[in-house]
Amino acid sequence: MTQTQHRADHELQNAIADELVWTPSVDAEQIGVAVTDGAATLTGTVGTYPEKEEALRAATRVHGVTVTGDQIVVQHKGGIPQDADLAREAAIVFDRRTVVIPRGSVQVEVQDHVLTLRGSVAWQYQREAARHAIAMLPGVSGVRNLIVVKPSAEVTPAETQGRIAAALRRHAPSGAQHVEVEVTGSQVTLTGTASSSTERRQAEQAAWFATGVTAVDNQVTLVG
Repeated sequence: MTQTQHRADHELQNAIADELVWTPSVDAEQIGVAVTDGAATLTGTVGTYPEKEEALRAATRVHGVTVTGDQIVVQHKGGIPQDADLAREAAIVFDRRTVVIPRGSVQVEVQDHVLTLRGSVAWQYQREAARHAIAMLPGVSGVRNLIVVKPSAEVTPAETQGRIAAALRRHAPSGAQHVEVEVTGSQVTLTGTASSSTERRQAEQAAWFATGVTAVDNQVTLVG
């Protein structure tokens, strides 16, 4: 029987701090780290929203971190665009990316430099592409992605489950046997175990790549 071993919170805290220093796009000296029962919380200030995202990703990469809480504040340097200017820039961005994001499928609202995305797309990668495209705009303090995934093709839950399971076997043959896939309607639930946070994220990504998936509940736990 395999026994789950958890890293002590102080070890995780030190590991996250080291990973932040290791990440060149992040000013680690401006970010605080706290860990409780494997759950990390990042605090402090950064100069841009992309830097904030990089810091959160760095913490999530550390083996043993179960979830990453965000209390980082974006403090822009130099001139800060008005909300109306940000809205216009976001509209221009989407007009230029019609190959990935269909024209008119996404609407943008801006309040206090936080952009809210609404609308619907056929694939999760389009939803993520929309968020990434406007997150890079100067002056953005946050992004709320409320875009809904509405598949253009009908796929049965059994077909979806089979395709995800096959993808898991292709990506990580040894790890796939430890991940269970359950599909209810268009929603996927992943359970089981993974040996690293990377393997856990890969399982979730594989689920999102399946046609017809609108939600993924990743309950895979880390072991080792």
